Amino acid sequence: MADTAVAEKPSPSQGRGGWFDRYFEISAQGSTLGREIRGGLATFFTMAYIVVLNPLILSSATDKDGQTLGIPQVAAATALVAAVLTLLMGVVARFPLALAAGLGINALVAYEIAPQMTWADAMGLVVIEGVIITLLVLTGLRKAVFDAVPTGLKTAIAAGIGLFLVLIGLVDAGIVRRQPSGTVPVGLGVNGRLIGWPILVFVFALVLTLILLVRRVKGAILIGIIAAAALAIVVEAVAKVGPSFTPPDQVNPTGWSLNVPAVPSVDGIFGMPDLSLLGKFNVLGSWQTAGWLVALMFVFTLLLTDFFDTMGTMVAVGQEGGLLDENGQPPRTKQILLVDSLGAVAGGAASVSSNTAYIESAAGVAEGARTGAANLVTGGLFLLAMFISPLVAVVPFEAASAALVVVGFLMLTSIRTIDWTDYEIAIPAFLTMVLMPFTYSISNGIGAGIISYVLLKAVRGKAKEVHWLLWIVALLFLVFFLRGEFERLLF
Repeated sequence: MADTAVAEKPSPSQGRGGWFDRYFEISAQGSTLGREIRGGLATFFTMAYIVVLNPLILSSATDKDGQTLGIPQVAAATALVAAVLTLLMGVVARFPLALAAGLGINALVAYEIAPQMTWADAMGLVVIEGVIITLLVLTGLRKAVFDAVPTGLKTAIAAGIGLFLVLIGLVDAGIVRRQPSGTVPVGLGVNGRLIGWPILVFVFALVLTLILLVRRVKGAILIGIIAAAALAIVVEAVAKVGPSFTPPDQVNPTGWSLNVPAVPSVDGIFGMPDLSLLGKFNVLGSWQTAGWLVALMFVFTLLLTDFFDTMGTMVAVGQEGGLLDENGQPPRTKQILLVDSLGAVAGGAASVSSNTAYIESAAGVAEGARTGAANLVTGGLFLLAMFISPLVAVVPFEAASAALVVVGFLMLTSIRTIDWTDYEIAIPAFLTMVLMPFTYSISNGIGAGIISYVLLKAVRGKAKEVHWLLWIVALLFLVFFLRGEFERLLF
């Protein structure tokens, strides 16, 4: 929470660096350089897991040509873009809010968009979405669209993505698997049993992370990943588990699902980052490959998924640090939103998916960060992370996917703010949340929620309460859901 002891607030003349202190308003915000450094460190260690998770999520999927993205390349680019944007947020907006590849958005890109086009095409759509959202900020329309969607539905979107991440984590870890026969589509482990060393590694990672989270240990998620990866390396060295699938058709149901862990060589830990993915995007290919309607809906879904989180995140972080004005707005709101919008452009251009503000920044604020000076520390550490990015290639998914479950839980906790007694919002919220994991589609959940909200308002005689933008959005989603029938009739 914000400091209230005025006597401890240093004067501008006491701030170190003179112009540095005045520019970042360190003393004016009641902070010190030492507190900003501690806050920057806390923020980094609570969100550095993304350098491991983002490559594993994006590299676990294939595009329409069966191509995958290299894990070391995605890791290096993930760290670079997070560093640049976090530093930009600190220098331009001077607000203690760090950015990195957004969880949930990267899942949308990996599991829904890329399979229908090439990776370059998919990242091109992210760039297009980033340009659009930047224009929305500059014209003031971003806030108008944000205001059009009811708060309960915004909350449900975040919660639904959380459930989706939980399912992805459980599936990738082998806890939940498709059943080869019978009437039950999915089940627990192998034939209803949890067997195999990789499952044990996942359970260890999950239990350790939850214990650390409950005990409020900074960097709980990252510590869980590192500890589980170390255990996985020992297990593989002793038990020789091997991969779950060896081409062309050898299947090992108790093997590692993605990376086979091994003790890395010195070259496998340190090295020059491979930034070959930078600039590998195509803004026009998707419209030809997947069709204009599909491409348009993906852009809209990215847009809708991307910018709602930031509005809530910047207010939550500002509230934690006592940085909001009397209207509940943080300082330099437009600059904050502008840098965040550029995160989508930069993320797509670097093939790491859209970058967005991280709620983990609240950990840094809790440690004392009040200004953008903390971002200089966080961004600098992300730059250093580029040089050890090859190390993530030895982290098995079983060691990292527990973090997806934990992050999913954290995102789900927001549903307590939804009024479940008001069916006009509760039903759309419910459909939004359940359809995301049950159909393995973020866009399906958002579309069902908006359509049902507009419909229920209309049948209750409250059509005028629905913003005109939502009527257009609902119509677009309706066309999206019925596009198969339209294509059959037209072609």
